[in-house]
Amino acid sequence: MPSAASKREKVVLAYSGGLDTSVIVRWLEQKGYDVICFCANVGQEEKYKDLEAKALNSGGTKCYIRDVKEEFVRDFVFPAIAWNAKYEGRYLLGTSLARPVIAKHMVDIAKKEKAQYIAHGATGKGNDQVRFELTAYALLPGVKIIAPWRDPSFNTVIKGRAEAIEYAAKWGIPIKATKKDPWSSDDNLLHISFEAGMLEDPAVRPLDRMAQKTLPLEKVKAKREKLSLDFVEGVPVAVNGKKLKPHELLDELNQIGGKHGIGRIDMVESRFVGMKSRGVYETPGGTILLAAHQDLEALTVGRDLLHTKNTLAVRWAQLAYFGFWYCEEKEALDAFLAVSQRHVTGRVNLELYRGNVIVAGRESAHSLYDAAIASMEADGGAYDQADATGFIRLQALPLRVAARRAARLAK
Repeated sequence: MPSAASKREKVVLAYSGGLDTSVIVRWLEQKGYDVICFCANVGQEEKYKDLEAKALNSGGTKCYIRDVKEEFVRDFVFPAIAWNAKYEGRYLLGTSLARPVIAKHMVDIAKKEKAQYIAHGATGKGNDQVRFELTAYALLPGVKIIAPWRDPSFNTVIKGRAEAIEYAAKWGIPIKATKKDPWSSDDNLLHISFEAGMLEDPAVRPLDRMAQKTLPLEKVKAKREKLSLDFVEGVPVAVNGKKLKPHELLDELNQIGGKHGIGRIDMVESRFVGMKSRGVYETPGGTILLAAHQDLEALTVGRDLLHTKNTLAVRWAQLAYFGFWYCEEKEALDAFLAVSQRHVTGRVNLELYRGNVIVAGRESAHSLYDAAIASMEADGGAYDQADATGFIRLQALPLRVAARRAARLAK
């Protein structure tokens, strides 16, 4: 903490304009820092024109607002799709992928402003504190971190929403008085997440009014819809033949998938800090993309490479979830990914209906499917079924040897 006699040191704060970060701005200012607020537009709904004034009125000295939607989708979401990445087999990593791009820009601003500190409003129980800080340390090793919710001088005074509102009133911090929903949420172009509040009881069903990106199935009126997706080397490039920029493509699929009720999951997951937590997620566009990419990969990637990649995808998803976006292990895995995707080019035809993504067909100039070999009809000389006899006997050799040993020992 800077002394009163010293020059005020600078801190870059991840700023959303909500109650918590607005209060943190003032708290940091009162501690003697020049607070530089940063808001990354990763696709969340926000009145960005009002955000700078709000940050300055809350005690900030500057406010940076950057539109990083394209970078977020191109460099963070699409690689996850190329991996078919799901944490613990279900979660499409929506929040996990947004945090490193936000922290990356915070570091960039810290360098530009010559700030020694980076601050965030993540709690001491969650994953986001790890994601922000690991990225900051990786990109700016000498940086110092301020995490108010882990600081007793903050969280013993501001214990929750009620105390935060009182603090805001005391300092004239502009906040929007709204009815508090019994949960918290985080939104970006890939997904929206819900947790805490009523959701802390894993037996309680989420309320339908919670849904923002997808219709509840009983409200879905859309008829079965056909859709085609084009990929080039594992990267989505077009919807129904129309080429789109990455963020436009994901937004288009969010709109289409949302009206069909696609991409809603409710799960208990294992946080990196060690506890179990319950999360509800809506990821309509990402769900569609993953289904299409996985299908095209099956057509164009050889068996052994595909199986190896599926194994490594589990580790890649863990690294992304835990916050190790900028580390050598992930860099090495991404080099593997680039090779694995060289032939994942083609089109997948889908049908969307009442929460379901149905693959209806796929085509690629890089296809490994050969009808002359795979056909159950006449082989035409492409495959001699008699060859399978020797193949199976060779595969069975270790099994036969082990069986003979077992029989010998049983005597």
